[in-house]
Amino acid sequence: MEPLAIPQKAPYAVEVEAGKKYFWCACGKSQKQPFCDGSHKGTEFSPKMISFEESKTVYFCGCKHTQNPPFCDGSHRKL
Repeated sequence: MEPLAIPQKAPYAVEVEAGKKYFWCACGKSQKQPFCDGSHKGTEFSPKMISFEESKTVYFCGCKHTQNPPFCDGSHRKL
């Protein structure tokens, strides 16, 4: 497995909109963190698509080591 880039050792707090699709960057190489910009092309990584039933604040993983993608689970504290 390729090593993951770690863009940030903290979560990204994002206001999400109900019904909108989001594509979380899984490789860590995107310049539009925490979202995918296609930088994973040619790697084994793929973005994770997610949508929400209600508008709210969510915490997307910034270190890319979460065990609950795309959400932060505190894994950044162990890096």
